[in-house]
Amino acid sequence: MELKKDTTEKQLYDYQIEDLKTIFKHLEDPEEKGNLLYQLPTGGGKTVVFSEIARRYIEKTGKKVVVLTHRIELSTQTSRMLNSFGVKNKIINSEVKELTDQDSYMCFVAMVETLNNRLQEEKVEINDIGLVIIDEAHYNSFRKLFKFFKNSTILGVTATPLSSNIKLPMKDNYQKLIVGESIGSLIKKKFLAKANMYNYDVSLQSLKLGISGDYTVKSSDELYSNQSMLGKLLSAYKEIADGTKTLIFNNGINTSRYVYETFKKAGYNIRHLDNKNTASERKEILEWFSNTPDAILTSVSILTTGFDEPSVETIILNRATRSLTLYFQMIGRGSRILPNKSEFTVVDLGNNVARFGLWDAPIDWQEIFHFPDFYLENIKNDEEIEKEFVYEMPPSLREKFKKSTNIEFNIKEEYKKVFAQGLKSKIVLERSIEQHAQICVENSEDVFDARILAKELKEEIAYRVRQYSYCIMNNTKNYKEWLEEDYERKLRSSISRMFAAKM
Repeated sequence: MELKKDTTEKQLYDYQIEDLKTIFKHLEDPEEKGNLLYQLPTGGGKTVVFSEIARRYIEKTGKKVVVLTHRIELSTQTSRMLNSFGVKNKIINSEVKELTDQDSYMCFVAMVETLNNRLQEEKVEINDIGLVIIDEAHYNSFRKLFKFFKNSTILGVTATPLSSNIKLPMKDNYQKLIVGESIGSLIKKKFLAKANMYNYDVSLQSLKLGISGDYTVKSSDELYSNQSMLGKLLSAYKEIADGTKTLIFNNGINTSRYVYETFKKAGYNIRHLDNKNTASERKEILEWFSNTPDAILTSVSILTTGFDEPSVETIILNRATRSLTLYFQMIGRGSRILPNKSEFTVVDLGNNVARFGLWDAPIDWQEIFHFPDFYLENIKNDEEIEKEFVYEMPPSLREKFKKSTNIEFNIKEEYKKVFAQGLKSKIVLERSIEQHAQICVENSEDVFDARILAKELKEEIAYRVRQYSYCIMNNTKNYKEWLEEDYERKLRSSISRMFAAKM
């Protein structure tokens, strides 16, 4: 057994030291029974905190510690961190078939599946385990190991104390939650970068929910691989993130490949990464990403944990999720602070901000931990989000209509007027078309220019059509698509008519 005695508090920040005191108070109090869950945001230094917990625990009790992770990269990172704290440890990976040298170690780092297999086969038995630390504890793969550690205290660590499986709440396995510093506070204290968030209106009615409670890959691929969504993504990048180091998250390999092709064709420096890449390809791509200032990396959810690239400047959520954990993990990948980086950009193309709130907004983790069902039932549904969305013309587009003093047209208000007068509802769209035609004509030299301008109004037309379809309570996808096409056709005619009248 080897444990260096030098204290490593110099590596710990004030808030981490406070959390350590609270955790040890629980671990050392004979009255406090049961497993403990510790919440700290991504970037708050969870690995640092639990490495110091392992060091102190071994020093104080003389009992052994097991740290469990769910990915091989996390095992290696954790082992390195423990070593830097003077905790000699052994990784139990697929090459370790038996533990003949277990007396030489007081700490073991293991992947869930590997350890489970070894314990099931009875090839490995770890004696005298006092504490089991579980990293990313919201995953449910860890539950299968609890039966092997009935006499140990379990400390789960997570940024989001909400189970990845609705049917298996965390409060069933942990008796108490200790909440660490908030994202807002870590930004204020300059431990995390501030997020500048931009969200685009996206209609998600075609997305389907799968058995896990999140949107299916198939329905996401269908929506996000279509030309209109790929065009929206590219123009959002050009408008907000051009030239920045960017990470794009997708829900589906097909989408990510289409994103790659779209950006490549537009002349951007982009690579695609998914779980089918070999370890060496992955390493090469991540090195390229790290060393290339304007690099764009499009991927599926494989970079949400165990990936740390502080130089990321922009995160694009090119997907929708109903997983609070995933939402925090994706944005957290951009939140690392650097001497020349105190802010980063988040572009949301999945109504995620509307669903969960701003990334740095205060959040009541105790309530979510104790009443997960209540929280999950109250997540806003997509129809609600879309009804509340207000379209704002981007500044670059508004500039093209600068000769018009007013570009506003409120479909809901117009519908109320028309309804009160007992007129046909289609008059609302006719008036909207006239207003659009008017501003196109005002800002164009000829009919051709005006028609080109009209094409730029596609987003706003889709928004107005959707507002109208809510008013008349006919919200089917086919009907809205037909209305949009009809609207665009009538807008072209209106423009031609107005120019003819001018002549």
